[in-house]
Amino acid sequence: MTMPPRLLMTLSGLNGFLAVAAGAFGAHAVSDPATKALLHTGASYELAAAAVGIGLLALRDATGARTSAGLVLSGGLVFGTSLYALAFSGVRLFGAVTPIGGVLMLAGFGWLTVRALTARS
Repeated sequence: MTMPPRLLMTLSGLNGFLAVAAGAFGAHAVSDPATKALLHTGASYELAAAAVGIGLLALRDATGARTSAGLVLSGGLVFGTSLYALAFSGVRLFGAVTPIGGVLMLAGFGWLTVRALTARS
């Protein structure tokens, strides 16, 4: 799942933009505590994914960094947007998609760890 750097930067920007927008909307335009919590959780994970993606782009020549970035960024997007969809629609099915994003992020971090431990110096 090695993605070109331009696509990874696009995903980083999209994750960051959506995280900030969802966080601001939740803080200023939502009164329901459950909806606020969903928006906050999604924004937190998605913003972290954006930051990790940008950091991994700096290491794009390191073994496994681009694959890890692709997994983390894809996972952040799925995780965050599924929670936003649940918050705005109330359709519980969107919540069932959220763990897929979490698994993708875990896979990205796991892959980065394995590649770092097995890479030749």
